[in-house]
Amino acid sequence: MHSMTGYGFGARDEGGRVCTAELKSVNHRFLDISFRMPRVMAFLEDTVRRTISSRLARGHVDVFIVYRNDRPDARRVVIDEALIRSYGGAMDRVAELLGVTDRPSPQYVAQLPDAMRLDSAEEDRGLLTRMCEGALSDALDALTGMRRVEGEALRDDLRRRLSALESLRLNIMARAPEIVSDYRDKLAARMREAFDATSRAGGISPDTAAAPDPQRLALEVALLADRASIDEELERLNSHFSQMRELFDADYPVGRKLDFLIQEFYREINTIGGKSLSAAVTALVVDAKAEVEKLREQIQNIE
Repeated sequence: MHSMTGYGFGARDEGGRVCTAELKSVNHRFLDISFRMPRVMAFLEDTVRRTISSRLARGHVDVFIVYRNDRPDARRVVIDEALIRSYGGAMDRVAELLGVTDRPSPQYVAQLPDAMRLDSAEEDRGLLTRMCEGALSDALDALTGMRRVEGEALRDDLRRRLSALESLRLNIMARAPEIVSDYRDKLAARMREAFDATSRAGGISPDTAAAPDPQRLALEVALLADRASIDEELERLNSHFSQMRELFDADYPVGRKLDFLIQEFYREINTIGGKSLSAAVTALVVDAKAEVEKLREQIQNIE
């Protein structure tokens, strides 16, 4: 299990040529790669993208690649001879028009626009590729190492929270019979109140009024027990817990599957809450929802 947050740095130095690769990753639904590279290495963008994609499944990754050539032959001064001759001809004509014989100094000519320029030496693409791939490989090793360490910490936290959620499920299961018994008591009380009210309206003493029909009461309770049963939801919830524990030890990216399971957690717990007529069970459902939300927040960090 890997986190999607991490940082990695790598560098290569070959005879005055230096290439560094810096990677930063954060959460994202998919793998999203953003580049910042020197123009001389732009031809490597596809290679860099494929290399990162082969090792990361999800996350937004900022890629910063820097190249510097400090060799003495890295730059050279280029003289535009044709342009300087054109400048010279123009100056001769100006001198002729002004009737002077002064000639401009070389220093003056060198400062004229575009008379000279500083060019970078031609780079060896093979060497650039080798240096970039080496620096990128080191940066990816550091990045994935950090994501792995953080992922292990997340897994430990998820296990603790899942254990708490499993305890809440067991407590809900223990309280489940109360849903029916509470309903039976409330229904019997309401039926008794209805009989008493009817008896008073008919001039019959409440003490001699008929008690609620046991058969009618049993039928209503049976119907409620069928509608309010949470056995299936509790069983599915237990199955989802088992699936999550299996994913904790998987050797492939599990973030999407965990996110899907969390949605299933919510669905089952919401159904249990909707069926519950017990204040104790409702309180446990609220606690369970809080734990699921904590799980969901942590899972957003997992690749």
